[in-house]
Amino acid sequence: MARSIWKGPFVHPSLIKKVEKQKESDSKRPIKTWSRNSTIIPEFIGQKFEIHNGKKFIPITVSEEMIGHKLGEFAPTRQFLGHTPAEKKAEPKKEDKK
Repeated sequence: MARSIWKGPFVHPSLIKKVEKQKESDSKRPIKTWSRNSTIIPEFIGQKFEIHNGKKFIPITVSEEMIGHKLGEFAPTRQFLGHTPAEKKAEPKKEDKK
Protein backbone atom coordinates (compact mmCIF):
# COMPACT_ATOMS: atom_id res chain seq x y z
CA MET A 1 0.00 0.00 0.00
CA ALA A 2 1.31 3.44 -0.89
CA ARG A 3 1.86 6.26 1.57
CA SER A 4 -0.82 8.98 1.84
CA ILE A 5 -0.10 12.05 -0.29
CA TRP A 6 -0.95 14.45 2.53
CA LYS A 7 1.80 12.90 4.68
CA GLY A 8 4.50 13.47 2.09
CA PRO A 9 7.51 11.25 1.38
CA PHE A 10 9.25 9.50 4.28
CA VAL A 11 12.87 10.43 4.82
CA HIS A 12 14.63 9.47 8.04
CA PRO A 13 15.31 12.66 10.06
CA SER A 14 18.96 11.79 10.70
CA LEU A 15 19.48 11.29 6.96
CA ILE A 16 18.19 14.80 6.23
CA LYS A 17 20.58 16.21 8.86
CA LYS A 18 23.51 14.35 7.30
CA VAL A 19 22.70 15.67 3.82
CA GLU A 20 22.39 19.27 5.07
CA LYS A 21 25.69 18.97 6.95
CA GLN A 22 27.33 17.50 3.84
CA LYS A 23 26.15 20.43 1.67
CA GLU A 24 27.45 23.01 4.18
CA SER A 25 30.91 21.45 4.39
CA ASP A 26 31.19 20.64 0.63
CA SER A 27 32.66 17.27 1.56
CA LYS A 28 32.88 14.52 -1.08
CA ARG A 29 32.64 11.62 1.39
CA PRO A 30 29.65 9.30 0.85
CA ILE A 31 26.89 9.18 3.47
CA LYS A 32 26.49 5.71 5.02
CA THR A 33 22.89 4.75 5.68
CA TRP A 34 20.85 1.78 6.80
CA SER A 35 17.57 3.58 6.01
CA ARG A 36 16.54 1.67 2.87
CA ASN A 37 12.91 2.83 3.20
CA SER A 38 13.76 6.55 2.88
CA THR A 39 12.45 8.23 -0.27
CA ILE A 40 14.88 10.11 -2.50
CA ILE A 41 14.01 13.83 -2.51
CA PRO A 42 15.37 16.63 -4.75
CA GLU A 43 17.84 17.76 -2.04
CA PHE A 44 19.71 14.45 -2.51
CA ILE A 45 20.69 15.10 -6.16
CA GLY A 46 24.45 14.81 -6.65
CA GLN A 47 25.01 13.31 -3.20
CA LYS A 48 26.88 10.03 -2.77
CA PHE A 49 25.36 7.39 -0.52
CA GLU A 50 26.45 3.99 0.71
CA ILE A 51 23.31 1.91 1.25
CA HIS A 52 23.48 -1.20 3.41
CA ASN A 53 22.06 -4.33 1.78
CA GLY A 54 22.31 -6.53 4.86
CA LYS A 55 25.89 -7.60 4.26
CA LYS A 56 27.84 -4.70 2.76
CA PHE A 57 27.41 -1.10 1.67
CA ILE A 58 26.54 -0.44 -1.99
CA PRO A 59 27.77 2.95 -3.30
CA ILE A 60 25.38 5.06 -5.41
CA THR A 61 25.27 8.64 -6.65
CA VAL A 62 21.78 10.15 -6.75
CA SER A 63 20.60 11.50 -10.10
CA GLU A 64 17.43 13.30 -11.18
CA GLU A 65 15.76 10.11 -12.44
CA MET A 66 15.91 8.56 -8.94
CA ILE A 67 13.62 11.12 -7.27
CA GLY A 68 10.56 9.47 -5.75
CA HIS A 69 12.15 6.03 -5.49
CA LYS A 70 13.34 4.41 -2.27
CA LEU A 71 17.05 4.11 -1.44
CA GLY A 72 16.68 0.34 -1.03
CA GLU A 73 15.71 -0.10 -4.67
CA PHE A 74 19.30 0.64 -5.70
CA ALA A 75 20.95 -1.84 -3.31
CA PRO A 76 19.71 -5.36 -4.06
CA THR A 77 19.68 -7.73 -1.10
CA ARG A 78 19.83 -10.95 -3.10
CA GLN A 79 22.39 -12.07 -5.65
CA PHE A 80 21.22 -14.07 -8.68
CA LEU A 81 23.86 -16.67 -9.50
CA GLY A 82 22.19 -17.97 -12.66
CA HIS A 83 20.20 -21.04 -13.53
CA THR A 84 21.51 -24.56 -13.01
CA PRO A 85 23.33 -25.82 -16.11
CA ALA A 86 21.77 -28.76 -17.97
CA GLU A 87 24.57 -31.22 -17.08
CA LYS A 88 24.09 -30.59 -13.35
CA LYS A 89 20.35 -31.31 -13.38
CA ALA A 90 19.21 -34.68 -12.07
CA GLU A 91 18.91 -37.39 -14.66
CA PRO A 92 15.43 -38.92 -15.09
CA LYS A 93 14.90 -42.26 -13.36
CA LYS A 94 14.57 -45.35 -15.53
CA GLU A 95 11.58 -47.53 -14.70
CA ASP A 96 12.10 -51.24 -14.09
CA LYS A 97 10.05 -53.47 -16.39
CA LYS A 98 8.80 -56.74 -14.86
